[in-house]
Amino acid sequence: MKKTYHLCLSAGDEVMFRDLEDYHRGFNCFALALYKTDSTGLVESIMSTHVHQLVQTHDPDAFMFCFRNPYSKYFNRKYGRSGRLGEGKHFSMQVVGHYHTIAAASYVMRNPLHHGVAPTPYAYRHSSANAIFREELGKFHQEALLPEKSYAGYLGRHAEYPASYKMTESGVFTRESVLDIPQVEALFGTPRAFNFYMTRKSSEEWEAEQNRDDNGMPSINLTAIEHGVGLHDAGRMLIFESGKADYRNISDIELCTELDMLTRRRYGQPSVYQLSLKDKLEIAEHLFRVRRLGESQIRRCLVLLR
Repeated sequence: MKKTYHLCLSAGDEVMFRDLEDYHRGFNCFALALYKTDSTGLVESIMSTHVHQLVQTHDPDAFMFCFRNPYSKYFNRKYGRSGRLGEGKHFSMQVVGHYHTIAAASYVMRNPLHHGVAPTPYAYRHSSANAIFREELGKFHQEALLPEKSYAGYLGRHAEYPASYKMTESGVFTRESVLDIPQVEALFGTPRAFNFYMTRKSSEEWEAEQNRDDNGMPSINLTAIEHGVGLHDAGRMLIFESGKADYRNISDIELCTELDMLTRRRYGQPSVYQLSLKDKLEIAEHLFRVRRLGESQIRRCLVLLR
């Protein structure tokens, strides 16, 4: 029997998803891993340095391997990188009970809000938030779909997937065709209830609500859901949750895309991974002194690992 797990894979100070193609490939690898391991996807959120996934599976380790291995090969090949991508062992937490599952799903989809990269969960493109109660919440726009014969260009010729999976013209499977949306919507009950959980502030009420499940398991909160993510700071996340973040700041995906383009045009290298330390420090100095960007963001986007 499948059990429900919250899974998180973190790369710590290294960016795992550098441009839009990476985010799309990451979700496609997630979708293919679901099919390969006979698992069910509920919700997910892909951040620049880590991913959160809520899945129902017989074997969470096998599922994570099937997601992580092909994505790592793609990433290393694209950027001329070698070695393991991400931490040695992913984080896994079993989720049991109605309110426990609501809390896990909510925190996964609210992750962009907690990291200060979006003012609301709905403003972030790379998570499941906009796939739940889509029409009821007024999200009618849908990108045109590709014919199936074109899928291989974004997956590889030997990828296996069910006929139910549909891909947009951007080369990414639709979340509606991959995830068990009906199960998630039944979990929250109504669009209004779902919207409440997406905008509800963290408090002891979340934990008291989970105690109704009487499952003998620790409550899910920010500290638990972010376990293993090296960049997390619960206090700072609560500030971001209140909307006190400057969303005009350049995002990791924007900065990484800019840096990789600069690397190709000025230095003749495929990515920042091939730059010399001298070149990286020269770029970092400009970003820090002239662009006024933060040191931690500069380090992770330029792969200036400590």
